[in-house]
Amino acid sequence: MGKLINGEWVKTSIITSDESGAYKRLPRTFLETVSENHAVFKPETDRYHLYASLACPWASRALIYRELKELQNHISVDIVHPDMLEDGWKFDPSFPGATKDSIYDYEFLRQIYQKADPKITTSVTVPILWDKHTETIVNNESSQIIRIMNSAFNSLTNNHDNYYPETLSEKIDDLNETIYIGINNGVYKCGFAKSQNTYEKSAKLLFKTLDELDSILAKNQFLLGDVLTEADLRLIPTLLRFDEVYYTHFKCNYKRIVDYKNLFRYTQDLYSIPAIKLTTDLDHIKRHYYYSHETLNPYRLVPIGPARTLV
Repeated sequence: MGKLINGEWVKTSIITSDESGAYKRLPRTFLETVSENHAVFKPETDRYHLYASLACPWASRALIYRELKELQNHISVDIVHPDMLEDGWKFDPSFPGATKDSIYDYEFLRQIYQKADPKITTSVTVPILWDKHTETIVNNESSQIIRIMNSAFNSLTNNHDNYYPETLSEKIDDLNETIYIGINNGVYKCGFAKSQNTYEKSAKLLFKTLDELDSILAKNQFLLGDVLTEADLRLIPTLLRFDEVYYTHFKCNYKRIVDYKNLFRYTQDLYSIPAIKLTTDLDHIKRHYYYSHETLNPYRLVPIGPARTLV
């Protein structure tokens, strides 16, 4: 693993912590949008390209939206190999489902960042929304990429499904924050904690939040009633990885999702949606986590279980 510093690749841990030993996620570096009103980045067919991973939950959000919003013929895609080792994410089609870099034939994802800014200092993450015209990164923050996909290309696709309706926006924002802190990032804070105290604090918040969502789902089909929203689509990638990876690898072993009556039903319901099922690849998921995190799993053993899965 590593990061770019002044445009040069430096092999180092990407697991950053604060003074207490708690995992601290680095902010993303490209935060532009796509809009008819934007001076540069306007919605066009075959102008934008998505670099993603089938293993990464943040990238899965963008892949799900690409399917839901029928953007397959408008935004092309490449998938990195699930192993993220000393050279970071790489393009290697030897693993089923992974691809080459179809635009530049680069070997490593970091070269995409270097193409955008030869002197950049950043972590090298997926997803990336790339502009083929200006040859730069538009955005590499998943929460913003899915907002772009939700509405920016509607005139091209004639798909006006809206997963962030204005009438529910405040509730979605509140849920997103709760889910991000307690669950999406919470599992990483458990797995990458460097002290018992910070681990236990994160684990308790994780399961408190899961308990709260399970109670909500006792009454609702989805988090906000009978309508699928962005909050559901930001949550589901984490749930689909929970029993397969986080329960063991990140020490989130107080409960499994299959032990929650309502969360289990909800996870199965969402997995039945073609856009989610199509973009969920357990081989990529298990291989990435168990093989890439050498400090957590030095012999890189990939478990054969669990016997009872969510999908």
